[in-house]
Amino acid sequence: MLQELSLNSAAPLSLASLSINLGIGIALSLVLGWHFSRFGSTLSNRDEFRQVFPFVLLTTILVISVVKSSLALSLGLVGALSIVRFRTPIKEPEELAYLFLTIAMGLGLGADQTVPTVVAAGIILTAVGLLRLTQWRRETKSLYLSIDGPFSEMGGSDGCLERLKSVIGEHAVKCDLRRYDERDGTIEATYFVDVENVSDLSQLSSSLRTSFPAVGITFLDQSKLPSV
Repeated sequence: MLQELSLNSAAPLSLASLSINLGIGIALSLVLGWHFSRFGSTLSNRDEFRQVFPFVLLTTILVISVVKSSLALSLGLVGALSIVRFRTPIKEPEELAYLFLTIAMGLGLGADQTVPTVVAAGIILTAVGLLRLTQWRRETKSLYLSIDGPFSEMGGSDGCLERLKSVIGEHAVKCDLRRYDERDGTIEATYFVDVENVSDLSQLSSSLRTSFPAVGITFLDQSKLPSV
């Protein structure tokens, strides 16, 4: 039994099997990259980040294919990983989830579990895509609307807020005043608004400029800004 567990024994590595797994890994990494660009919601450059997927997936396949044939190489890999430190921070949980899926697919292909890996990857990506599409269709768009303009042309503090609420209410599902300032002859008001689709934003902007020609308008989406 000790001979069977010899650290120096190593099973031969099949180049044909490795080549097939690498080819399938390339295809899966391209599909994963498209999925991340299409359904990802991170603020980072998704096109740049998805270029990492092929490197991670193919490298994982190569490592697992080599170390699975030798117990000594497996132990050496554990020791090597214990001293490696990754200094690049990943602030978005979504990016970490895609990287974890990339590594999982590499592990499956490297272990010659080709069919289960492809099937599981297809089910996971399809489920995530359907959930994202359902979420986008049922959710309204929430933004901060900042409005500023001259005190005289805005109608003063008495009629300004009522007129603003009336105009915004025509195009927004929800309108909540969060901040109101009067200083140096100008009025600044910040609202938290919910709209059903992006086209309502242009209509809202046009209505505000029609009612208040000198008004300044700023839309700010803070729902996906990373926390500090």
